[in-house]
Amino acid sequence: MRGDLEWGSVPGLVRAAAERYGDREAVVEGRTRVSYGELGARVERAAAACLANGVGPGDRVAVWAPNTLDWIVSALGAVSAGGVLVPLNTRFKGTEAAYVLARSRAKLLFVTGAFLGTSYVASLRRAAAEGPGAGPLPGLPHLEQVVVLSDDAPEDFRTWKEFLASGDPVDAAAVRARAAAVDGSAPSDIIFTSGTTGRPKGAVISHAQTLRCYDVWSELAGLRAGDRYLIVNPFFHTFGYKAGVIACLTRGATMIPQPVFDVDTVLANVAAERVSVLPGPPTLHQSILDHPSRGRHDLSALRLVVTGAAVVPLRLVERLRGELRVDTVLTAYGLSEASGIVTMCRRGDPADVIARTSGRAIPGTEVRVVSARGEPLPPGRPGEVLVRGHHVMRGYFEDPEETARALTPDGWLRTGDVGVLDEDGNLRITDRIKDMFIVGGFNAYPAEIEQLLGLHPDVADVAVIGVPDARLGEVGRAYVVRRPGAAVTADDLIAWARREMANYKVPRAVEFVAGLPRNASGKVVKGELRAGR
Repeated sequence: MRGDLEWGSVPGLVRAAAERYGDREAVVEGRTRVSYGELGARVERAAAACLANGVGPGDRVAVWAPNTLDWIVSALGAVSAGGVLVPLNTRFKGTEAAYVLARSRAKLLFVTGAFLGTSYVASLRRAAAEGPGAGPLPGLPHLEQVVVLSDDAPEDFRTWKEFLASGDPVDAAAVRARAAAVDGSAPSDIIFTSGTTGRPKGAVISHAQTLRCYDVWSELAGLRAGDRYLIVNPFFHTFGYKAGVIACLTRGATMIPQPVFDVDTVLANVAAERVSVLPGPPTLHQSILDHPSRGRHDLSALRLVVTGAAVVPLRLVERLRGELRVDTVLTAYGLSEASGIVTMCRRGDPADVIARTSGRAIPGTEVRVVSARGEPLPPGRPGEVLVRGHHVMRGYFEDPEETARALTPDGWLRTGDVGVLDEDGNLRITDRIKDMFIVGGFNAYPAEIEQLLGLHPDVADVAVIGVPDARLGEVGRAYVVRRPGAAVTADDLIAWARREMANYKVPRAVEFVAGLPRNASGKVVKGELRAGR
């Protein structure tokens, strides 16, 4: 592995990629095609503008925008100026974005003008209209400047073009000196958790961690120069930014950012751009396989798929290999607090290992499963997953109490996930601790039940939650998306489940839905299901 030893920092990686891969295509966005040499120059210009506008080492710089070339350039430019990247979820409302901006005390914000029919500028202005600040948003006194990634901006904000021009007087040597001064141990980004267990917390990850982890990811996945990588996973998530942008920089692969997941657009892009690499959640790949016009698109260049979730149907792995002729299908598991990667399957693993588990610990890290009392459990016994190694965050940003809850004194990260290790060290995530429910004294893990229900030939997608029951305390309720043309009923599915799983796991109710509520990372938002039950 090369990682932090060769590149030193993310700006060091950008510079090395520009020199090594010069004329190779780095980013394709519609008709815009940017080489690695050109990308390096654009990043340096953005870094110069950051210097001109007072961004110093350690200052937080936020990006609230969809997957675009401008996101890549603005983010890498800020990091090259010594800033710490704070990506904002594109599904946030103004108040949610304002919370993260306030919590991180971001100095500079890059924001899209409008996305999915929403003016982010207007929603943020409404959320931060009142406060002690004198800048563009009084409710965010630390935010000195807002740059709109478009040709138009409100009077008190700046356009992307104006911002870049402001850095033109900055000497190129000063820009390179600032980038060269970034130390590998310095924070490179703060990834805020989804907030499903409370207010979002910011996991602080260093340059060295980022580089080492995604050099490892690239090596295990088999990413290589010449690959063409369609990045549908959102950049605000490690799966999009680090397993996407950073990984491509390590190998000289071409990035093709897609702002919104739309299966027709994915199919068109894969065919037109000869896409060879397409990571994403299982639902992305399922929708491609089931699309009625799939056969009209040439998908023959596709060779590498990496996915990750508690539930990856074996049938999905088999169909990707058999119907699409994808050479390598891998599953992985990670979380923001561990740099986005903990375990990963290896090329050559059998299909059932890929579907049934999330693979083994990445090199240089440890995974263990423990009881509620913290005692290590043997293979086959479910418990909380703990991880330790070079990928574990230094802590939550300015939050020692939450950091102490998450990290043990000897460096183990409590993930909050329930999992089982097999004899070979492969990890199977069965659920979040908070999602487990108890049926008549038996622990029921929704993800395990979902995995089993997903084997039914008429089930396209499924989510299970626990609901109150007068006799058993709690029982399962399944929300099911039928396959096109299927006519399976609730009674049919419950009867099938009684034949296939222990009685306490069998859902007592089934509700058919057109689709499951998911966040931008592809995870089912079970809170919405519980609210509607």
